[in-house]
Formats: sequence, structure tokens, C-alpha cells
Amino acid sequence: MSSKESCRIELRTAIRQLSDRCLYSASKWAAEQLVGIEQDPAKFTPSNTRFQRGSSSIRRRFRTNEITSTPPTGVAYVSTPVMEEDEAIHGDFYLLAKSYFDCREYRRAAHVLRDQTGKKSVFLRCYALYLAGEKRKEEEMIELEGPLGKSDAVNRELVSLERELATLCKNNTIDPFGLYLYGLVLKEKGNENLARKVLVESVNSYPWNWSAWSELQSLCTTVDILNGLNLSNHWMKEFFLASIYQELRMHNESLSKYENLQGMFTFSNYIQAQIAKARYSLREFEQVEVIFEDLLRNDPYRVEDMDTYSNVLYTKECFSALSYLAHRVIMTDKYRPESCCIIGNYYSLKGQHEKSVVYFRRALKLNKNYLSAWTLMGHEYVEMKNTPAAVDAYRRAVDINPRDYRAWYGLGQAYEMMGMPHYALHYFRKSVFFQPIDSRLWIAMAQCYESEQLHMLEEAIKCYKRAANCNDTEAIALHRLAMLHRELDQPEEAAFYYKKDLERMEAEEREGPNLVEALMFLATHYKTQKKFEEAEVYCTRLLDYTGPERETAKSLLRGMRIAQSGFPSMDVEHFHP
Repeated sequence: MSSKESCRIELRTAIRQLSDRCLYSASKWAAEQLVGIEQDPAKFTPSNTRFQRGSSSIRRRFRTNEITSTPPTGVAYVSTPVMEEDEAIHGDFYLLAKSYFDCREYRRAAHVLRDQTGKKSVFLRCYALYLAGEKRKEEEMIELEGPLGKSDAVNRELVSLERELATLCKNNTIDPFGLYLYGLVLKEKGNENLARKVLVESVNSYPWNWSAWSELQSLCTTVDILNGLNLSNHWMKEFFLASIYQELRMHNESLSKYENLQGMFTFSNYIQAQIAKARYSLREFEQVEVIFEDLLRNDPYRVEDMDTYSNVLYTKECFSALSYLAHRVIMTDKYRPESCCIIGNYYSLKGQHEKSVVYFRRALKLNKNYLSAWTLMGHEYVEMKNTPAAVDAYRRAVDINPRDYRAWYGLGQAYEMMGMPHYALHYFRKSVFFQPIDSRLWIAMAQCYESEQLHMLEEAIKCYKRAANCNDTEAIALHRLAMLHRELDQPEEAAFYYKKDLERMEAEEREGPNLVEALMFLATHYKTQKKFEEAEVYCTRLLDYTGPERETAKSLLRGMRIAQSGFPSMDVEHFHP
């Protein structure tokens, strides 16, 4: 049996088992990967599959390495465990409880299963109680919300659930699904170390529950914690590593993992979206745009991950494309956090910041932990000069994800606007720690060091150097390095950076005051150094401009000719016309 056929069989079994236990999110994820496996051409013809010959596909356009149709080297395959069906006698009760569960009547579902002792029934009863507690917690948060949108509401079922699940775990009468729920409860209670251990045991026993992997990912906040996990080799581990590498800002490693997984899951929209997000983090916007266009052709009603696409369109100021995307998601599912975020980006691009905030707030009402909405709303408040509201939004973002460099950067900007550079510097340092490859963050920190209150120019120079090495697309770092060295009376260093900046401007065919400034400094510097040939090159270029720089260049040329004709010690100023 081929590895792909084996994978299909495993996923089909997993989908049934996950659906049977009402883990619908994990079941949906598994089903998408099942369809993502390349179909057997003997069974599927172009007429009944959407991936037809000649269709445009980013998969072949941007692959960096040749991808084979075999799983990554060293990944061991294990058979899908057939979970013990212990509900033969009381199966009718389980069916009734599942029906109540599907209708969101969680306490009724738990009550039906109160006397059932089978593992499947115990899991569904505990899971129903957990969701009932979450539902009540959300209701209390709305009822008890404070002036800043916070409340102390908690899931009141956690204590009893932890006690029961801990007993089952101790008696070794718990299945992998019960371990997943136990890990979830421990995480909510703040016992992260034990939660990680329990979730690792769950995914090792039953690797196909993507929800368990997702919860485990949220508990791995550093590479050291990740490396300390004792995970069994399985192709699901590859999905986990690809996802967590992205979360830990290891974008190139994440991209490599996903591209390898494409060898098996050739038509997975999920993998395509993750590749797009990794490339977005690497600021490869052109490629990201093409990937999302391809995704929307294949899955026209997709809303997931489209907020990232809207960020790309916003950055590129594509008004019409962003308008079309916003209209599309409204017609598909208006009240999804992603949809609200896309509409918010659209109004922000139009400069209607108040309307934009309305939609970001709507996104947060639908999902209070929707990170992008908090961060983007903070940006809107900055545009509106409402710095206290911006600070609150950014703080809520870092409470949800302390590794969100955008929120830390936003806090730095807000405190800089309030004239508090020491605070701003602290937050800029946080942002570059989590995203050291982004030149904009280094430039922001350098400008903070340059402020009147700090005036730490040597530190600013170090930051600008880091920015210059991080593909400074805005062309700020080299010019500032030249100016700072000039201010510190370091002419050789200033000349070095002016030359580099000049080369860059020439390569990009850019004109402007920075170009004139570089030519003026280099002409004067090389004349002072008595390197007349080099100075003459820059002076000659200045003659192409009108204004005072042209006259200065003429004066420098006359002075150099006089110096070369036998009066080297004479002051050039005496020979001005």
C-alpha cells in the first residue's frame, strides 16, 4: 500500500472518530487534509476535480526545492488506533446526548450521560460541561464588563473537571481524548507544565487530533520548551512543527516544512494559506498576493486567513482589490472576526478611521482573543491621536500573545508620541527581540535613541546598521548613518555611508535632496583629502542641478584647479568669484 493511500485510510478513520466525539474543528481540519492529498488519476478525472490541467497554481511557481511525493525522511507511520467502542449497551443514551450537544444544549447532554461509565460517554459528558462553563463565562463577561472591557469571569466547571479527570488519569482509565480535555483544563487553570505533559501524552497516543496539537502549541512559547517535548515521530508532528515555527518567528524553517508537506498534501488549501502567511512574515508581498488569488479561485467562499490577504492589499494600497475582497466576505459570512477585520482594513485605507474602529470592535465582540483586531485597532487610535486608547488596545494584544511584535512596536510608537522615550525604547526593544529581521523596528528604535531627551547617537548608529542589514526597503538607514557620522565628526565613516547610499539611489533610479546631499558631501570630503579626481567626478554631477549646489560645485572645481596649478597651500575661499 502506498504512503498516500495509507494516509487516506488513517485520515478517514480519524474524521469519523473526531466527529463522533464532537471535536468538529479537528474533524474539519483532518477532512481538509484528506481532500488535499493528491487524488489517484485512475479514479478522478478532470471533469470531477477542481484541479484541472492548465489551472494556475502557485505551487509550481514559487517552490524553492523539488518536492517529492514521499513523507519527510525519518517520519515513522503508525496505524490509526481503533478506539474501543464501549457504548454497545448504552449507545442510545450517547446518541441522545450527542444530539443535545449538537444543538448547544450542553448541560442536557451532560445530564443524559451522568450514569454512563464508558470512556466515550465520560469524555462527552466532561466536554459538554466544559463548554457549558465557557458559555456561561462569556455571558458573565458581557454582563459584568468593566469600563475597559475586562471582567473577572471564570469557567466555574474547571475545578470539578480537573478533579475528575485527574482521578481518571491516575487510575489509567482515560483515553487520548480525555487527556486532551484534561490538558485544556490544566492550561485554563494555569498549570502549564503539567498541561504540556498531558497534551504530549494525548498526541502521542492519538496523533490526529489537531485541536490537541493547537493547545500544545499555545504552551510552547520558546524554542527551549519546544525542544524539550518528547514527541513521537509521525507526519502530524511535521504539521505541528511547521505551525509552531511560524508562531516562534522561525519563518524560513516553517516555510521549508510546509513545502515538504506539499509532497504528500499537494492540494491542501490549509498548507497553501500557511505558506502565504510565512511569506507575508518575510515581507514577500508579491508572492503572497498570487498565492491568495489562487486560493480564492479554488475555494471562493473561504474566509479563514483572508485577513492576512487584506493586510497585503492594505500595504500595497490596492483599493479596488481590497474593496472586492471586503464585498466578497460580506456576502459569504458577514459576522466572522476575519470579515470584520477585512472591512476595518478597507475603511482604514480610505482614511475613515472611526468606521474602521467600529468594525475592529465588532470583530472583538465575536472573538475577544482575536489578536489582529486588537493590534489594528491600536493603529487606528494612533492615527486618530487617541494614544490612551491605543495603549490599552496594544496591551490587550500582548496579554493574548506576548510574542506579538506588532503590538510591542505599537506601544513604542504610542509612548514616543506622548514624549516618553525611555518607555518607548523598552517596547521597541521587545519588538526587535521577537522580529529581529524587520528593518522598520530597528529604525524606530534608532530614532528613539536620537530624540532630544536621550541623544544616544552611538546606540542609534548600531540600530541603523542592523536596519541596513535587514533589507531597508524605505532607504532610511544608510542616509541616517551618514548624517550621524557627519554630526559626530567622523568624515571617513560618513563618506563610506554616503557612497553606499548614493549607489543604492543610482541602482533604484531615485532622485531627490538625499542624492544632492550625498554628492555635495563627497565632493567636499574628497577635495579636503586632496583626492581631486574623485572630487571632480561628484562636482561634475552637481553641475546638472540648478540652485546653490551648482554654484558650490563650480567654486569647488575652480579651487581644485588652482590647487593643482601650483598653489596647494592657498585657501580656496580667496578664489571665489
